[in-house]
This record gives sequence, C-alpha cells and structure tokens, in this order.
Amino acid sequence: MKHRRRRQLISAGLVGAGAGLAVGLTQAVVTRGVDSLLPNVRGVSSYNRPGTLTLLASDGQVIQKLGPATREKLVTGQMPLLVQRAFIAAEDRRFYEHDGIDPIGIGRAMVRNISSGSVEEGASTITQQLARTVFLSQDRTIIRKLKEALLAGKLERQLSKEQILQQYLNYVYLGAGAYGVSDAAWIYFSKTPSELNLPEAALIAGLPPAPSVYSPLVNPDLALQRRAIVLRRMREAGFIDDLQFASANGSPLLLKPAEPKYFTSRAPYFTSWVAQELPNLLSKEQLEVGGLTIRTSLNIDWQEKAQNTINRHTPGAMEGAVVSMEPGTGLVRSMVGGKNFNDSQFNRASQALRSPGSTFKLFVYLSALKEGMKPEDKITDRKVCYGGYCPKNFKDKYFGTVPLWMALQNSLNTVSVSLLKQVGFDKVIATANSLGITKGLGRFYPLGVGATEQTVLDMTAAYAGVFNRGVYIKPTPFEEILGPGGELLWSRRVNGDPGKRVVPSDIADAMLWMLQKVVSGGTGYGAVPPGRPAAGKTGTSEGGRDLWFIGGVPQLVTGLWLGYDNNKETKSTSSRAVVAWSQYMAPILKELPVEQFPPKPVLKGKFNPLKALTKNLKLVKPEEEETTVEETTEETTAPSGPSQPGLNTPAPARPAKRQDPCGSMQTNPRYVDCRFDLLDRRRSAPKPAAPAPPAP
Repeated sequence: MKHRRRRQLISAGLVGAGAGLAVGLTQAVVTRGVDSLLPNVRGVSSYNRPGTLTLLASDGQVIQKLGPATREKLVTGQMPLLVQRAFIAAEDRRFYEHDGIDPIGIGRAMVRNISSGSVEEGASTITQQLARTVFLSQDRTIIRKLKEALLAGKLERQLSKEQILQQYLNYVYLGAGAYGVSDAAWIYFSKTPSELNLPEAALIAGLPPAPSVYSPLVNPDLALQRRAIVLRRMREAGFIDDLQFASANGSPLLLKPAEPKYFTSRAPYFTSWVAQELPNLLSKEQLEVGGLTIRTSLNIDWQEKAQNTINRHTPGAMEGAVVSMEPGTGLVRSMVGGKNFNDSQFNRASQALRSPGSTFKLFVYLSALKEGMKPEDKITDRKVCYGGYCPKNFKDKYFGTVPLWMALQNSLNTVSVSLLKQVGFDKVIATANSLGITKGLGRFYPLGVGATEQTVLDMTAAYAGVFNRGVYIKPTPFEEILGPGGELLWSRRVNGDPGKRVVPSDIADAMLWMLQKVVSGGTGYGAVPPGRPAAGKTGTSEGGRDLWFIGGVPQLVTGLWLGYDNNKETKSTSSRAVVAWSQYMAPILKELPVEQFPPKPVLKGKFNPLKALTKNLKLVKPEEEETTVEETTEETTAPSGPSQPGLNTPAPARPAKRQDPCGSMQTNPRYVDCRFDLLDRRRSAPKPAAPAPPAP
C-alpha cells in the first residue's frame, strides 16, 4: 500500500512537473514570438528623435544639434544618485520591484488622484515611459497602451534596471527645449547634473507629467507646488529626512537660465553652408526622419582662428571672409562669412559675389601656358588701349619687356589683358569653367583683370585645383553621414567627388612655380616665414573695394577677402589682405609639416601667336586691310604669234601685292602687338555713311 501510494505521488509529481515545464516552455515560446514582433530594444541607447541632426567636427566635437535633440547624454554611472532618487520618487517608487508594469502602483495612483481631486500621480512606470518615448507615439489609444506594456516587458527582460533608468533620464522631455536631465540642469540652472542640489533636482524631477505647465520659466508658482509634491514623496520613500525636506521645501527657485548646449552653432557660417549642401546628398524623406549624425570636415580650432582674424582686421562696417580647404580632398577645414552671424546671416564666403581682381589672372596665365607659353617667355608690358579700354598697372608703372613669371609676380594688368587677347577669350573662359568658375564670364577685356564677380569659396577651390597638380575637386563639408541606427548613408571616400583632371600636371606645376615667385618676391611677399614653400596671388578691385589673397602650402589653400557690403572703397591695397592671411595661417603652418611643391617642369610646347591671333579673334587677313601698295616693275607682254586683233596690246598689269605694314614675325619682334593695334583701329574707325538715295 505504501509503495503504491509512493508511486502515485511520484507520478503526480512528474505529471505536475511536466505540466509546469510545458506551461513554462509555452510561455517562453509565446514570449519569444511576441518579442520577435517588437522593435529591438537594445538599440535604445542610440535613439534619435525624428528631425534631429547632430553636426560633428573632424575630431568628433559637437558643433551643433538641431531639432528635438538630446544635446548632452550621460553614460551609465555618471547620473547622480540624488537625481535618480528624485525621479524614482516622483514617477515610479516601485521601479526596482516591478517587471515593467506595476499593478500596485496603478491602484495607488488611482486612490491618490481620486482623493486629491486632481492628477497628482501617474500610473505609467519609468519603463513604460521609456518605451513610449523611444518606440511609440503619444496617442491615447488602447492599441498604443497594449504595445507600451509589451515593450516595457521586453525592456525589462533584455536590459538591466540601471540601463533603463539611465536611458529614461537621458531622453525624457523636461520643457524649454530640454531633452534629458543634462539639458534641463543647464537650461534652468546653468549646471551639470552632478552640481544640482536637492531642491533643484526635485524641481526637474517634477516636470515630466506636464513640462510646459510646470516649467519654472513659465509658471514659477506651479513649479514650486510640484516641487513640494516631489520632496514629500522623497521623504515618504526614505530618500531624505525631515530636516532636508523642510530646508529644500523653503528654498527659493534661484533660476539661472541658459541656452541649451549645442543649440547655437560653434561655427554658424560653416553650418549654414552645410544646411544648404545637405539636400544635395540626402532625400527629403531622410531629412524628415532625422536622427542623422554628420561628421564634417571642420577644424574647430582653425575656425576660431579664422573668425578672430576677420574680427581683428575689419574695423567699423568692413566685413571679411575666409575659406581654408585641402587641395587633395576638397574638404573645407574652415569657413567664415562675416564678423557676426547674429547681426548678419549672409555668408560672404559662399554667397557674396565680389570682384576677384588680380586673383582671376590665374586663369589667364594658365591658358597661356596651356597654349604653349613658358614662364621664361618674354612679353611686353606697355600702355595700350583695346577699343577704348585702357588697362593700367599699379601706380602707372610699366616694365617694358619682361619674362612671363615676372609679369605675374608684379601683377601687371597690361600683360594680363594682352595675354587674354593673344590666347583668346574662349580659352580663358574654358579654363576658368574647368576649375569651377562659371558665374558671369563674358567676352570683354576687363575679364583679364577680374571684372567678373565670384565667391571666395569658388575662387579658393579653383586655386586648390592648381595646388592639386591640375585635378579639380569640388569643395565639400562632409566626411560621413550616419542614419538613425548608425548606418552609413554617405561617405566621401565612397560617394564623394573623385576629382577630375582639368589641367595637365606639368602646366599646373609651372603655374605653381610662378605663384611661388609671387610669394617669395612679389605682391604676396611676407605671407609666410622665410624659407617656407608657399604660393599664392593677391587681388585688388578698382578703388580697393575688394582686397584678396589666395594662397597656401601643398596641404592647405586659404582664400581671404576684405571689403564693404555696400561696395565702398577701402582706400587700401591687397597688402592688407596678405597681412590678415599671414596672421591667420601662421599658427596653422606650425601644425603642418614642411612639404615641397613639385619642381619647375620643362615645358616643351610652343606658342604660335599668329595662329592664336587668327583662330581665336577671327582677325581679317593682311591683304584685306587698308595698307600701302607696292607697285610692281615687271611688264607683262603678249605671247609671240600671228598678228590678231587685240593680241599685240599689252596685257593688263597684275594687282599690286599688298604689303603688311607690320612687316613679318621674322623682322619685327612686335609683330603680334602691331597686328592687334591695327585691328583695334579698324574696329574703332567710324563706318562710312550710306549713300543718299537718288533723287526722283
């Protein structure tokens, strides 16, 4: 009997255990099935709200956060215990005892709210609030509440209590644009979370139920009432004693409001350019979803130096702009578009069109080299007019016959216009276009001295193409763009401009050699310390309205402009821009190792001025011009033969051969200039009046 009873008990136990195991397995299977239909809660730490955008400098520093962004998060272990206890007392005093849903807490909240006649206590746990914030909408529907409960359970199963609380305190909205405790501590008290005292922590912990209503910046009296409730709950939970409660409850607000961290850009002109360029890389949907992290090319330290330089060298209403970029990558390392972004959001680096002055000569000389000229070729610097346009050199000084490199070194205007005429407008315009200069290039002589307005960004990028040995890369502020989940949406190395060869490398090297002469002994002298290889070009528009210097070293090219928005004369010269450029670049050059430019190449081309004269300018042929006529002394007689009427009369003389008044290229070293002068006179000569119609 006893053995039978024992067997029955064992059998019953086995059946019960089996049933329990089956239920447990069924529950686990169901739980796993439900969990598989829910979002991956382990990604909660990388959560970004819709429409948010985080801009990072090249070294990872935050430049700006846009949209409803948590501007500063704390990692696990950094959140002060005082703050944790304040929120647990205010929002979820049984946080460490429940599994995401707290029936006891729900019942207690209902009783308290009914007895007080108002909503004093919420029924949602901290875990539910985190699930709602990260994964769900704020709609008050049964379906949303069901999803919230399921997600809360999944959060509790897959994350620790510390992780859940940490993420909640980083993401909860606390009013006045504050997302998370770090933001709130700064916005309301100009403090970090670790600096908050008891009344401050309690005030912030009381905000989640109605941040806009309980905000001390909006309703200070309501904020104090709400703080008192939180302090009372902290006393009931045993987190503080009676003395602490009384002292904190009697404390005044003592607010010290501050703008949210990273709300204002640390480089506003640069980030305004980023905002303009971003839609060219991402779709409208990607921008609306947000959660984007953009690693930019900006060097924060260089940006600050550039801003300080512009502020220092622009007295009164004068303005300025700076762009620094890497020739080999197109990455813009600094961009300043004015003295004060708050006063004027107009970006003078990327938006302002200004006359580039002699910096435009880069394209003229490049075109001449491409057509076969060499840096050592001789050219005449003299006063000359072109159809009424008479370029002048600085201080009306002329050098006569000089090599090409010396003409650039001294920025001789007459030589630049002469080269423009010899090479041809179309060739110069094509060269400028290939280097990214496309705005307002017309076929007129002042083009040779920079009469067409351009931006500092475009001109700097063009010079960078020459520094890059003839490979032009479009300037960019982007290194990488990451999506909401950290996925790579765009990368410069994969999706960026690979560059395009627009100038032969030997031509670019020859141009660089001449630009080095400008810095070592010409108008750009003093831009860099002696012995440091550098190249560049100055520019001054008429009346000193625009002062430029664009130059750099092999690793970095910088363009700098000074002037007035109203185009007023500065009463200065480009030497002022050289000084400002030098002061900005001096500390940066100390960071960059000394590198050499390519050696001066041996160019093998040969410029044919007569061919260029005829082809590019479509000049009339010599025999079609009005010239002196040389009479022939040769007589033409009729052939011998039978006498026939008319055969014995002398044949008419051949037309006299027209003599070229300029001689020939072999006998006249100024042959080409002479031909151009003839053309100008022919074009400017008044046309003969049309004959009067015959009288009836």
